[in-house]
Amino acid sequence: MDWYLVHTKPRQEKTALQHLQQQGYECYLPLLPVEKIAQGAITVSPEPLFPRYLFIHLGCDQQTKSWSPIRSTRGVSRLVCFGQEPAKVQAGLIQQLRQYEALTQQAGAQALFTPGQRVRLLETPFAGLEGIYQMAEGERRVLVLIEILSKPVAVRVAPSALRKLG
Repeated sequence: MDWYLVHTKPRQEKTALQHLQQQGYECYLPLLPVEKIAQGAITVSPEPLFPRYLFIHLGCDQQTKSWSPIRSTRGVSRLVCFGQEPAKVQAGLIQQLRQYEALTQQAGAQALFTPGQRVRLLETPFAGLEGIYQMAEGERRVLVLIEILSKPVAVRVAPSALRKLG
């Protein structure tokens, strides 16, 4: 039994994983917690480490499950191949990815903005101004330091009103 790579349809990694597992295949989709803006609030959601890809454990002998249903599985685009040969992935890499995933789950989500980061304000009375991100104040507000009349001023805005610079 070896690990292989499955290419999925856009944003359908979880659908492909679910349907392949329901058919009895052993699969692995490495997920990382990521901060995102959803409905104006900062939320943490698990996102695929490799968008549009997941790993599947398959055998080559007669006793193993057939490979043919994989292509027609909901969410699956194709099995990744080099020429006519499916692309094998070393089991050691899968083990390292599982360890990395476990560590990142413990460490928490990667922050959307970090203190001291330069941002541009959008959709506010201060639209177009640059500022320095200070901190999150709950889920729906962040504190940004902008300069008005040569003085630093702290403003509270929705996270969706910010864009990272450079």
